[in-house]
Order: sequence, then C-alpha cells, then structure tokens
Amino acid sequence: MSDVQKSPPARPVLTSAEPQLFVADIMASCDFFAQKLGFAIVFVYGEPPFYAQVRRDGARLNLRCVDAPLIDGARRERESLLSASITLATADEIKQLFLELQAAGVAFHQTLKAEPWGRGISSSGTRTATCCCSPVRPNDRLIRREGAHSRRREIT
Repeated sequence: MSDVQKSPPARPVLTSAEPQLFVADIMASCDFFAQKLGFAIVFVYGEPPFYAQVRRDGARLNLRCVDAPLIDGARRERESLLSASITLATADEIKQLFLELQAAGVAFHQTLKAEPWGRGISSSGTRTATCCCSPVRPNDRLIRREGAHSRRREIT
C-alpha cells in the first residue's frame, strides 16, 4: 500500500450542466423533446406537472412550467434570443444531427450554418454548431422574416 496521497485539485471541476428551460406546457414539451429530438424523459414532477427533466446522451435539460413568457417577445425576435450551442464529438456529427432533426419534422428558426465563432476545433477536440428549433403546435402561426422562422402563439 502506498503512503502517497493524492492532492486535491487546484479548483473544483465541473462535470456537467443542466440548464433550465421555461415552458408553457410540461407534457407537450416532454413529448416534443422525446418524439422530435430523441431525448428520453427522466422524470415528470407535480400534479399537475410543473417540472421535468429530459436527457439525450450526456445532455440533460430541466423543464420548468411558467404561466407567462419570461422574455419580451419583441426583444426575443430582435436579439435572436432563441438559440443553443450543441457540442458533438466530431464535425461529421453536426450535419448528421441536423438532418436527423429535420427528418423528424422539427421546425428550425435558423438553418445549420458555419459561424465565425464556430470554425476550428476547440481545445477538447470537438466542434460546435448553432441552430435553433422549437415546438410548433397546430394553433401556432409561423411568420417568415429574412429567411428565418419565428413562432407566434395565437391566443383565442
């Protein structure tokens, strides 16, 4: 047995993150993530449901039900606030994931494209791509603006 002890790391190491997304309908959101995006539902909590978690591979997302939008709709459109960076193991997987989601009928606000900040390989040897998608329900109206889709919910 060795008397040598491992010294603690210089600082704590983050191993993952679980961002929280605010949604209007937990079950519709879980269905979208599972059926369209290939996530598995980890749990749904509350009666009626108000909190859930979905996962796909190493990615986990927490879903929290809110009664009203937390971000002003006009600001969201103007500043393109609906987006996410997805990190994949290889550059080939970026297009493969995009095509998979497209084949599942996912509506994209922005198509897959190279961005100046996304070129090259990160220090971990991975590449990132940015695309934006969101669930489109039958009562939603899609508005086309400069080649991008934005979703507006019609309240009846």
